Amino acid sequence: MSPSRRKVVTVTFIQSSGNMAASVRLLVRRVPRTHRNLISTGRLKTSSDSESLSGCRVFSHAAGEKSTHFGFETVPEAEKAKKVYQVFESVAHNYDVMNDAMSLGVHRLWKDTLLHVMHPQPGAKLLDVAGGTGDISLRFLDYVRSQQGRQRRQVVRSMQTPSWQEISEKYSSAAEEGEDQRESCAVVCDINKEMLKVGKQKAESMGLTAGLSWVTGDAEELPFADDHFDVYSVAFGIRNVTHIDQALQEAWRVLKPGGRFLCLEFSKVTNPVLARLYDAYSFQMIPVLGEVIAGDWKSYQYLVESIRKFPNQEEFKGMIEEAGFYRVKYHNLTGGVVAIHSGFKL
Repeated sequence: MSPSRRKVVTVTFIQSSGNMAASVRLLVRRVPRTHRNLISTGRLKTSSDSESLSGCRVFSHAAGEKSTHFGFETVPEAEKAKKVYQVFESVAHNYDVMNDAMSLGVHRLWKDTLLHVMHPQPGAKLLDVAGGTGDISLRFLDYVRSQQGRQRRQVVRSMQTPSWQEISEKYSSAAEEGEDQRESCAVVCDINKEMLKVGKQKAESMGLTAGLSWVTGDAEELPFADDHFDVYSVAFGIRNVTHIDQALQEAWRVLKPGGRFLCLEFSKVTNPVLARLYDAYSFQMIPVLGEVIAGDWKSYQYLVESIRKFPNQEEFKGMIEEAGFYRVKYHNLTGGVVAIHSGFKL
């Protein structure tokens, strides 16, 4: 081969190698962070791992475009957030009424149970993600105030035969100390401005504004500093997130060391008989209630379908552990209709 011929071949090879390297770099950038961690640690993804990633992103083989589910419908990832936003914008003004109608009021007991599991103490800071109309945050502040009152009564009872004046002074000083040094706060964070608007109006009508703030934010990219909150809660919201794994990583980021993650979400019913009844009620009654009460069949059809696409209890537990949380546990309510998952940032 002549020298000029060899030079042409060499240049062609170098150009091809450069193009291949650029393609590899582009592919690596497109791989989700969790998958890059698996590659860097040498762990190969097995068939069992695919189950734990069912709530995450899916790739379209036809065009190389990432897609995900919107209920039972497959849509491009870029469209899901917009569609979910439209659903909750549509249902915002009837959201609380529909929750009562769909669950026959049982959702109130589920949320009360979440607060008892959380057991927040005075001084705790809560981030209520996908907080919507503020049900969890309002319960949180009420629970903390009841704890403060209980602590004040314990202080008074610990005194030995004091005068009424001494009791009054001690009670007042305990109250002032609790308010000044151990002030709790709750931040309701939701991507949907209409839901926040409805929630803020509800809180104001109840006279509950102290210690409560409302922030527009995306669960996948929270507008808060690292290590900032004592408790992160998400109730009936995480299944609507496009990238659940990314939302869990954000939860870990904003929690303080020792902070607690709590999720209340629809799950998989464990009793076969109850499961059949639940499916029949969900698909045949809930969309009808949505049409009658809110004039919106499609949004409530999506909500029913989104429950079926959400990972089951064990799969979601695995996803929480993958995000870095420890001591992850869950327990079912109403036979698995919903489940509370809990984990700690250590």
